[in-house]
Formats: sequence, structure tokens, C-alpha cells
Amino acid sequence: MHPILAFRGRLGPYLAAWVPLGGLLAGLLRIGGMTWEQATVLALPLAVVYAFMCLAAWYPCRSAPLRKASFAKVVVTQLAAAGLSAMLWLFLADTWLVFLEQFPEFAGVGERFPRIVAVLLAVGVVLYALAAALHYLLIGFEEARRAERNTLELEVLAREAELRALRAQIDPHFLFNALNAISSLVASDPASARTMCLELGEFLRESLRLGGVVTIPLAEEVRLAERYLGIERVRFGPRLRVERDVDDGAGTCAVPALVLQPLVENAVRHGIAQLVDGGVVRIAARCSGGRLSLMVENPVCAGPTTRGAGLGLDNVRKRLAALYGQDGSVNAGLAGATFRVELTVPASPLPA
Repeated sequence: MHPILAFRGRLGPYLAAWVPLGGLLAGLLRIGGMTWEQATVLALPLAVVYAFMCLAAWYPCRSAPLRKASFAKVVVTQLAAAGLSAMLWLFLADTWLVFLEQFPEFAGVGERFPRIVAVLLAVGVVLYALAAALHYLLIGFEEARRAERNTLELEVLAREAELRALRAQIDPHFLFNALNAISSLVASDPASARTMCLELGEFLRESLRLGGVVTIPLAEEVRLAERYLGIERVRFGPRLRVERDVDDGAGTCAVPALVLQPLVENAVRHGIAQLVDGGVVRIAARCSGGRLSLMVENPVCAGPTTRGAGLGLDNVRKRLAALYGQDGSVNAGLAGATFRVELTVPASPLPA
């Protein structure tokens, strides 16, 4: 599509730029022996007509692009186009003069036309060259925008691929932990193992329902985390307790799907499971100043503890970096006998 005609806001300024060019042409015709009235009536319509004719410079510019075509091809193509445009313009100028001579005010103007032919021809070539330069600039601008858009699209595709890979990493990690827990109950408590299998099936059905969704409301994410903790409660009984403290306004904020999953898994595996009396897994969320803060806390054994290979936290860090860049952060550490993980992301509503 033509870069000027494709945008409504470009044609007006383009035509307005030709008005002073028409004034300059009128001045040249005045020097050639015409009165100001005759020069103005002749020059302004010709300038407007040539403005539209020069829009066709886009096609030679496209056929001989500066970056791809040789210098000789560019010069020959543009000189041929400039010559043809100027000759056609001269023919239109002669036709316009013949018409104007029908009026007494323009009697004898045609006799002066041979003296201005060279001037009109030179002006036509120069004006076409300016129009061609403008079109080359517009083509370069459009190519730069297209390249930028393609780069952004590639970045989005790469980010989505990374997110899918990280999301896929969660599933086997979670299944390994869940099946390992079920296997530990099969011999000692078959009824609980059966209940845990049923709960696991419901959890998987609900998580698979999300499909390829990248973000979900925080309220739904917390419910999924609580469902997982409900599965683990079958194994741990009263040793596992859950507290939820989520602001009403935070529940509608968008968060990565299953972002809490590895955090509550770690809380159970490296916290509750290591304590004889168990403890409380606390999930909290606050929304303030355009930022959403998520926190998962669990008690840990006193003294040095082994937190495993860190797959869950590493996964969460990478997902937040892919989605939010520098706007997302993960802080984890001990605070006395409590291990706390805090996620901070922009508080944005779920996209429609």
C-alpha cells in the first residue's frame, strides 16, 4: 500500500507542502513575462496536479530500492521516471494554457510558453527528485517499523516457547512428588492412598483445564494451591495446616498459571514433612501501589536444612523473568524458624 495514501493524516501535509512550491513556480513564470495573476492561475493548478503525479514515484522507488538495487539501476530508473513525469507535466501545462487563452485576461499567454518550456522541464525534474527522495525516506521508515515489529513478534514467540517449556517442567516435578507420596501410603494406609489418588485426579483435571493459558486470576491460582495442599493433607493429617490471607483487590490480579504450585510443594516437602508436629503453610497476597506481592511461608527444622536442587524456585524465577523482565522478582530466605518466599509482580488485571 502507498505509504502516503494508506494513512489519512499524511496526504494533507503532503499537499500543503506543494503550495509554497506552486508559489515559487509562479515566481519563475512571472520572471518569464507573465503577470502575477496569469502566473498564479497557471502555476497553482499545475503544482497540485504534479503533486498527485509525483505520488507515482513510489513505484520506481519500490522497483529500485536503495539497499538492494545497484547505483546504476537506481539512477537510470529515476532519471527515466523523472523525464517521463516532466514531459507529461509539460503536456498538461500546454493543455491548460490552451484552455486559459479562451479568456481575455490570458490572451497571448501561449506565445510566451516556448520561453518557459525549459524552466518547466527543469522544475519538473527537480520536483520529481524531491518526491522520490521523500518516498525513499518513507519506504525506509516503513521497513524499519516492519523490522521492529518482526523483532518484537520473534521475541514474543521466543518468550511463549520459554514459558511453555517452563510450564511443562512443573508437571513431571509435581507428579513425581505426588506419586511418591501416594506410594508411601499404599502399604500403611490404603484408604488414604485411594482418597489421595481421587484428589490428585481432580487436581490434574482442573490444572489441565487451563491448557495453554499463561495467566489466571490470583484467586483461582490460590484455589489450585489449596487443592494441592488438600491432597497432601490426606497424607499428613493434622500435621499440615493451611492459612490464607489474600486481599479482596488482589484476587482479580493476573498471575502466571501454577506459579504457586512449586512453592507449596517445597513448603510441604522441605518444611512440614521434616517436622514431627508439622506446621502451618501460609499463603498471603497484598496489592499496593500497582504491585502485587505473593508470599508463601512454612516452618523449618532448627539448624542447617537441605532444600534440594532448587528446581521449583529456579522455575518460578525464570517464568517471572520471561513474563515481566525486571518488573518481576523472587526473594526467598529464612526468617528465624520460618522459610519465606515472596514474589512481586505488576498488579495488572487479567487480559480480556
